[in-house]
Amino acid sequence: MAETGQGERLLGKRYRVLRQLSRGSFGDTYLAEDSHRFQELCILKEFNPQVPGKLALDKAQTLFEREANILYQINHPQVPRFRELLRDEGRLFLVQDYVEGPTYRELLDRRRAYDGRFSEAEVVQFLMQTLPLLQYLHSIGIVHRDISPDNLIQRNADGRPVLIDFGGVKQLVVNVRHQLGVAQPYQAADGTVTRLGTVGYAPEEQLQSGQVSPATDLYALGVTALVLLTGKDPEELYDDRRDRWSWPEQIELSDTLRQVITRLIAHNPEDRYPSAGQALAALNLAHPDPLSTAWAQPMPVRMQPAVPPPPPEPTVAVAPARLYLPPMAYDPTATVAPPPRAVPVQKTSSGCWPALAGLLLTVGVAGGLWWWLDPLSQFAGDSSGVVSPDGSDASNPNLSEAERDRKQALRDRAAALSVDWSYLTSLTDQFFFEQNPNRQGTQLTDQPADEPLRAEWDAIAAQHLDLLEANLSTDARNRLGRYNPTDSDRWKSQVNALFVSSKALYDLADARFNQLFPGRVSEGFVETPVDQIWFALAQDQVNALESGTNLTEITFEQGAFSQQQQGNLNPGQGQVYILNLSAEQLLRLNLQAPPDSTRLSVYVPVPTETLPHILADAEQNTWAGELPQSGYYEVVVVSRASNPIPYSLTAAVDNVIDDIINRPAPPEKDN
Repeated sequence: MAETGQGERLLGKRYRVLRQLSRGSFGDTYLAEDSHRFQELCILKEFNPQVPGKLALDKAQTLFEREANILYQINHPQVPRFRELLRDEGRLFLVQDYVEGPTYRELLDRRRAYDGRFSEAEVVQFLMQTLPLLQYLHSIGIVHRDISPDNLIQRNADGRPVLIDFGGVKQLVVNVRHQLGVAQPYQAADGTVTRLGTVGYAPEEQLQSGQVSPATDLYALGVTALVLLTGKDPEELYDDRRDRWSWPEQIELSDTLRQVITRLIAHNPEDRYPSAGQALAALNLAHPDPLSTAWAQPMPVRMQPAVPPPPPEPTVAVAPARLYLPPMAYDPTATVAPPPRAVPVQKTSSGCWPALAGLLLTVGVAGGLWWWLDPLSQFAGDSSGVVSPDGSDASNPNLSEAERDRKQALRDRAAALSVDWSYLTSLTDQFFFEQNPNRQGTQLTDQPADEPLRAEWDAIAAQHLDLLEANLSTDARNRLGRYNPTDSDRWKSQVNALFVSSKALYDLADARFNQLFPGRVSEGFVETPVDQIWFALAQDQVNALESGTNLTEITFEQGAFSQQQQGNLNPGQGQVYILNLSAEQLLRLNLQAPPDSTRLSVYVPVPTETLPHILADAEQNTWAGELPQSGYYEVVVVSRASNPIPYSLTAAVDNVIDDIINRPAPPEKDN
């Protein structure tokens, strides 16, 4: 494999091995670059069944391919995606996404270096983010089999735990060897025995008989939580002489977490939680007053509404605003019931509802559960005289006929525009409570005193329907409420095929979004209803790039050294130009546009730490210099003006290579 690591040969004419990550009884694991996806990093797990003869090997590979189909069912943002099974000159590799970040073992070792460990708050958050993932896996019939700090990565991008190294892959190898009649299917040629599960983390029934179930994973997760809490390995937490756990005497924990962990790691599988969802519910339900915000930090958000916490209202029983939770692409709600809802909570301080909202966002996004808090039945008690501001009261006889007609018209228009009513409700609630922070966490009544606020809510909903109709395609509107971070992965692949980077795509989407919602653009994930509009705008920009509406390749005919592109840009509109150029050529760019009306970006073919770009969202309108790389350069022009503007872009180069076909293939563009 060493010669491949030197880049002399691509596996499958596609993957360049960078280094070996680990060795295994039935195959090694490598870090590689995908040359068809702009040098994107990936993981290659070699499948080596160690059977004699080519016929047996071919049969083993065929059986493995058939049995590995279950891996492709996994579609969760906290599991690296299984891409394909790759055959290369008699070898078989499982190709999987690469996740950047330290393992929880590495994180713990760093803390141990200065006598530290994970706090209770951190471990509660860890469990809150991992249990929904297990609930999803178990719902599609997959048991991980090997949960431990070594097989959980804290992803750099968002700090969330990601589950790697499924023990089921090893089991597939063993199954194949068994079907081929290998006498010792668990034993490799060098005598090494493949163990399915890690000693100390795997429960007794798994290690002794190979029996696995959802309870197996829950046990391993509970032990992992204990190791993080104590900084000690499992054998230090178990008293072999008395055959019982000794950790309760070694650490101070809240009653809630102590009870949850005790049940997770019960010796008898029947004494553990029946499902990950019930374990999650126990962790949540045991705290009728919301957990501290440190226990439930939500994922980074793309937009942070500047809304101060509402003041205390101890004498008024109120209900929190309806919470928007975007679903994940896999939508496990079709097969998995969400965990029981939290005990009804009355707001007792200014910090309670934001803490609960953070907790529910963390649980909802991590698990992909799209469910809503019902403000009437769940929190309001006697709901007489209480009306949701979301328009669901269009038939309320206590409202005037004009108001009922207005609310019904909103529903009808949303349906005509293919905008999900639940999503529109959440979007309107977000802006309504931003504009009325003193009403945060309350519901409107159907009494005359609240009529102005109900009218304001309806007006906000109507304004957003206007905005969505004017700025989004029907397809983009139809998916509002269902966009999630996995969409960005798909878009990267689509635009990369056009020699366009995700940075250029985000420039286009950010420009459109900033024009519609000034000051809200920032890095992050889909967390609030308005974030969904950014993703919808990005979807339309991807479609426009693929159709060529906002993408032009600048080429130079023989004897020509300059090209001029011109046109008009509407507010928030942008254009991408790509140029296939060679290193050491001189490039000169000149953008003519009204002063302070545009931003200019120039991206290199392969971004590096020292050279991520030439220009990024720059106010300057000229650039000249020697090109550092060969490949496709991107020039992105976006409008920051409030009115349509004319522009003209001139690109001039020297030493133009006429025969592009004979030019060496440019380096692939980074995502």
